[in-house]
Amino acid sequence: MSRPKVAFIGTGGTIASLGHGPLDVQEYGSRGQVMHAEEILARWPETALVADVLPIHYRAIISPAIGFSEWKDLAALCSQVVADHPDLAGIVIGHGTATLEETAYFLNLTVKVPVPVVLVGAQRPSSALSSDAGMNLVNAIRVAASPDARGMGVLVVLNDEIHAAREVTKTSTLRLQTFRTPDFGVLGHADGDAVAFYRRPMRRHAPDTEFDAAAIDALPRVDISYAYAGGDGTAVRAFVAAGARGIVAAGFAPGFCPPGEFEALTDAAGVGVVVVQSTRAGSGRTFRSGRLRQAGILIADNLNPQKARILLALALTVTADAEEIARMFRTY
Repeated sequence: MSRPKVAFIGTGGTIASLGHGPLDVQEYGSRGQVMHAEEILARWPETALVADVLPIHYRAIISPAIGFSEWKDLAALCSQVVADHPDLAGIVIGHGTATLEETAYFLNLTVKVPVPVVLVGAQRPSSALSSDAGMNLVNAIRVAASPDARGMGVLVVLNDEIHAAREVTKTSTLRLQTFRTPDFGVLGHADGDAVAFYRRPMRRHAPDTEFDAAAIDALPRVDISYAYAGGDGTAVRAFVAAGARGIVAAGFAPGFCPPGEFEALTDAAGVGVVVVQSTRAGSGRTFRSGRLRQAGILIADNLNPQKARILLALALTVTADAEEIARMFRTY
């Protein structure tokens, strides 16, 4: 029986890193030894037991340095790989965990391929004792090759768990179970005997979206204002002065801001900046109260601030109409 073909794109991160020794689980970045896709597969030959894995060379880059340029590259690379290999079952992207959820959500809104795209990372480098890199990679390949993963949008796999790109977030600095879906839980599990799904994402996702990364030269500036007791709106006014076209307010739960910040956000909305109310709580929906409506402020639904920022930036490449942007937040 032939094995499925899965492409593996390596971008760097902990999963690609080699530290100073088996007990180095924190300072490995200082060594500066980061493997490319073909080297990672050679480090973990067990990947060949589950699929024919095609390494795709890309730049090795720390995930805090990843942004729109890399997101656009990855979306284009996914399309190119599928065009070059029509028998491809799926794509896996290795990524640092710091911004993994943001890359996953951007691709979930823009990638245009019919096969599953799965992002994977690790909390411990490949050189560490009890590294999670190898099993995470094997499981991500298994998920990408699974027929059940088709039509699910972009997925994230770590710690034997399968998450939807829209819903997952990093919740712990060092623990292996750091990636969680706070409100709804996992989509399924990658267990030793099977890849098992139990639910499907309901919001619209790749490849059926209205956003096209290839047609965008740069994302409009969208900033995040973080609420705290006594906040006076200085950051909001600075963002407006810097040319922000959108601002996401990471407010108190369930979506409030200090009076000074709310005044600044209202002023920003009044001069044409699109303001979206999210929450710093990490879980739950915001709601569009009468006060927000009167101020012209939209809501992020249950998107966390960093993902609301991505959707707002992409929305602003299509329209500046507030009602249309509100529709997009209800849709995606």
